[in-house]
This record gives sequence, C-alpha cells and structure tokens, in this order.
Amino acid sequence: MNGSHETQFAEPQHEAAFFYGLFLRGHPLQKLREDIDVPPQTLERWKREAHRAPWVQPSMERILSYRKHVLAIFDSLVFSEMEPTETIQ
Repeated sequence: MNGSHETQFAEPQHEAAFFYGLFLRGHPLQKLREDIDVPPQTLERWKREAHRAPWVQPSMERILSYRKHVLAIFDSLVFSEMEPTETIQ
C-alpha cells in the first residue's frame, strides 16, 4: 500500500476477529453485525454527498467494500462456530 491514505484501514481479518472476540464474550450477534455494516441512512447520505461532490465517491465505495468484507469474514467465523460438528463412531 502506498501513501498514508491506504494505511487508514486495518486488515479486515483483524477487525473481524476483534468483533468475533466480542461475540464470544456475549455481545449480541445482531448488534455486532449492525456495528460492522454501514446503516442504510448512512448510505443514503453518502449517495447525496457523492452527487454533490463526485470526487468522494471512490473513497465511499472503498469504505463500503471494506465494511462488507469485514462483515462477511465475521459471519463466516460466527456461522462456522454454530455448525454442528460431526462425531465419528
């Protein structure tokens, strides 16, 4: 990554692991998912802002993509934990 702008985001795996740790400590799943995702109201605000200032749209798209990636990793961690394990007899 080049430039200071690129270093503002941690690795999505690290952030997902942080939220997964909160889940394991008893934080509500839906609340954590809401904290990771971008709320619809925020998306609407971003769309309006991008319409007024088109140069910010790439940054907003990058943030949204990053948040969705963190959420997907978090979901895979949580739901793999919930899958029943097979017992070999």
